[in-house]
Amino acid sequence: MNDFSVPMALADYIPVILIAAASVLLLCELYDKMSKGAFALFATGVIDVTIAGALKATWKLLYAVGACNFEALDAMFFPVQSIGFLLAGIGLLLMLVQMTSNNALLAVAPPVFSGTFVFVGLMIVGLGIMDAVLCILSAKLKKPWFIAIFVLSFVCSLCMGYLSSRDFAEASMNWIAEGVNVVGQGTFLLGALLLRKNGLAALKLRGGDEA
Repeated sequence: MNDFSVPMALADYIPVILIAAASVLLLCELYDKMSKGAFALFATGVIDVTIAGALKATWKLLYAVGACNFEALDAMFFPVQSIGFLLAGIGLLLMLVQMTSNNALLAVAPPVFSGTFVFVGLMIVGLGIMDAVLCILSAKLKKPWFIAIFVLSFVCSLCMGYLSSRDFAEASMNWIAEGVNVVGQGTFLLGALLLRKNGLAALKLRGGDEA
């Protein structure tokens, strides 16, 4: 029996909104730096992550108001979000190394996923790639202290991976997870805003020259 309240369910939408806003900023700032394939991967990934979070929050809200226990919305969260983070991370990595060919991507057979541990692993790998690339961009902008922001965001995401293995039937665990998630996605949004403010759009990746 889950101990969800309406305020808790509504709070679950906050990190969804934060990461969606950060993703839109990054999509706008990095559009002209990405190949079509890399941009498609990144966009697909962040959309998957946003949808997964929104559906999970909606499941909690429906449960909290006593409408129904729509279990499919909860069950799909980990697979959709973890694959989304992985795709987004690969998209940013492809941008960084300037890989513009889509043929290599199409030739890779899709992996077989099984078990929550696999999804957690994929999520961590995807997030790690994303944050690592953003840290490199921070260094290229000569703003190394931004790295601490993305490191904090990644640490919070690691904590969420651990918390996901705990008993979420208790309200206290849900509120702890909500707090960690808000901090994680909030720092991710802050980092994206700071990168934008400090000239991410004008940064030239080819040849290592900066505007």
